[in-house]
Amino acid sequence: MTLRIAHLSDIHFGDENRAAVAAATARLQADGVDLTVVSGDLTRFGEVTEFEQAAAWLKGLPGPKLVTPGNHDAPYLAWLERIAAPFRRYERHIGPAPAQVWRGRGLAARGVNTARGAQPRLNWSKGQIAPRQALEAVQWFGAVDEVRIVVAHHPLIEMLGGPMTARVWGGEAAARRFSEHAVDLVLSGHVHAPFARPYPYGDERTYAVGAGTLSVRERGVPPGFNVIEVEDAVFRVTALAWTGSRLEPWRTWALDRRPRS
Repeated sequence: MTLRIAHLSDIHFGDENRAAVAAATARLQADGVDLTVVSGDLTRFGEVTEFEQAAAWLKGLPGPKLVTPGNHDAPYLAWLERIAAPFRRYERHIGPAPAQVWRGRGLAARGVNTARGAQPRLNWSKGQIAPRQALEAVQWFGAVDEVRIVVAHHPLIEMLGGPMTARVWGGEAAARRFSEHAVDLVLSGHVHAPFARPYPYGDERTYAVGAGTLSVRERGVPPGFNVIEVEDAVFRVTALAWTGSRLEPWRTWALDRRPRS
């Protein structure tokens, strides 16, 4: 049986591409998926009105959903709140920020918050993942025979030739740990360009998969989102792109799964 996952990211309500968002929503409502993942940056500046738009949009998506925050989901202009309670607005309108979980239909997914309201470097938009976060994630998966999915806003290792960097503190160590504990997919956003690549650790069957954006903040790639099909021996990733009139496949990847016991 083939399982289908929709992977969306970086909608940036306030700067959303309205036509692309409408097309993606209609596509998911018509086709249906087993799980919808949204890997952060639902808003532009973390404003209340933007969160209200994001919450209404999420309610219109069918089926189970797992949503994790991104760096834009901490208030951009209210800097005192960004330091003291960066994800209070997110949690009021969207859901829990530190970690999110979903399990069912042969899938086990855990969201890990790699965004920070403040950190000891000038560019606070870059990511962090603490050893504790990675450890808690692999402990949650346990030893069950399910497809193991980690969701984070920032790519833990850099996208080759990407339009921007994530520079995640602790990212390489977390990627290695996820590889050693047989995580299958690590889904992310942030760079506004889709990609898929294996982590260079262990059996190299843990894959980093990034989704593009559904905003007007394009970085050399049309707005769009990913559909991931889970088959017995392979993950098939299709990056759909909005052409201005319809969604079309932009790029596809076939990722070999590790042998199942």
